[in-house]
Amino acid sequence: MYLIQPLPENPLDIIGDVHGEYIALLALLTRLGYNDQGQHRKDRKLVFVGDLCDRGPDSYAVIKLVQHLVQQGNAQVILGNHEINLLINDAKDGSGWFFDERYEHDQKNYAPFHRTPIGERQAIREFLENLPIALQRNDIRIVHAAWTPAAIAAISTVPLGQITTQFLAWDDIARSVANESGLYDRYLHEKQKWAKELEDEQDPPPFLHAIAEYEAMQQMVNPLKVLTSGVEQQATTPFFAGNRWRFSDRISWWNGYSDDIPVVIGHYWRLFQAQNGKTSPRYSQLFKNIAPTGWHGKNNKVFCIDYSVGARWRDRKTSRTVEKSRFKLAALQWPENQVVFDTGEVFPTY
Repeated sequence: MYLIQPLPENPLDIIGDVHGEYIALLALLTRLGYNDQGQHRKDRKLVFVGDLCDRGPDSYAVIKLVQHLVQQGNAQVILGNHEINLLINDAKDGSGWFFDERYEHDQKNYAPFHRTPIGERQAIREFLENLPIALQRNDIRIVHAAWTPAAIAAISTVPLGQITTQFLAWDDIARSVANESGLYDRYLHEKQKWAKELEDEQDPPPFLHAIAEYEAMQQMVNPLKVLTSGVEQQATTPFFAGNRWRFSDRISWWNGYSDDIPVVIGHYWRLFQAQNGKTSPRYSQLFKNIAPTGWHGKNNKVFCIDYSVGARWRDRKTSRTVEKSRFKLAALQWPENQVVFDTGEVFPTY
């Protein structure tokens, strides 16, 4: 059993990044016609593209529900970058539901949120550690962020249950290269010196060249980072996304994807519609020339099913109702090739 697993031949409902939005997940499962055990009267199967956790009000409940559906044999789930952050103890924005060191930081944006009981944390780790990175069959491929031949080949012989060990081994290679040149020390110095400003949208740091160089290099050396976080390069200017200033930027890897087999991804925070005539925020700029339910890429063979429900905490801050939210949880129904939102709308893709 390896990090790439086969999909069943059943019709699929491929659910985008949930990010702790438990109520939205329950609503979507009901819209799709699943019962509490994840059974469907038409024998459909669920697939989750990763990023089950962080930012939303109940990541713990989401993971426990998905684990139950998997154990019943009615769902599959792959790892996203947020689950990998948990496994390697990289406590980032929105992870205060699990990591004590993030709890106070996350009060500003995400409170109230349910925390994971200390006695349950190891069980969460064990469940996530034994999940695959990619799923495939003859007519569809599923990965969290990017399907690139080199990265897929690199993980094809990595056994299930070895994700953390292998991730850290590749990370060590990047760190070793950076150590030899002194880049790693410069990177740590910039992170420490500008720690406050790095998470303050109103007080940006200058362009931090060591962070830019190291994070771009670290990303591309590690195949697991590529598959779960995408293809990146150094940014030309700093930008604020995910509640921190960033200096390396995601690129549209799908413009070079030429295989005939379609790929479904999450991760990239597309929007179904702008709100009040405003342009899309930074995290959805990759889709500014792509239709809201359009396939994309060189041959229109890639579809992102992440409709930014991970930003629904912003609605709660402004008392905006779910019905008026532009941040949605969605599923791609395959082979029907249509999108179903947690709010009930159904749209064809093209």
